[in-house]
Amino acid sequence: MLRDIILAGCGGFVGAAGRLLVCRWTAGIWHGAFPLGTFLVNVSGCFIIGLLFGLLEHAKVLTPTQNLLLVTGFCGGFTTFSTFANDMWQLSTKGDWLVLALYLFLSIAIGILCVWAGRSIIRCAF
Repeated sequence: MLRDIILAGCGGFVGAAGRLLVCRWTAGIWHGAFPLGTFLVNVSGCFIIGLLFGLLEHAKVLTPTQNLLLVTGFCGGFTTFSTFANDMWQLSTKGDWLVLALYLFLSIAIGILCVWAGRSIIRCAF
């Protein structure tokens, strides 16, 4: 278990560092209101997780250790949106439309509500 935690943590470190670099790079070239850095991280993370799951499911070339390092670690540190998008893909391929709709709606609605709640608590405390 400790080895798995270290592997995921190492991948997460590289992913988080990559996210920081992409966001800093875009901040230097884009000054509009659209959050380009976050957008690029999210869509590229979705592409990367698609490649990795494709390798895992179809080519069968990723080992469980590599999956832990790259999917859980790197993609999780780079962007959890990629995992969310992959979950949505898996639900759609199973034809589980009700669960997909519920997951999509609840993730967005409760996510926004939780951001509001957290910000409100801090605003009231300070």
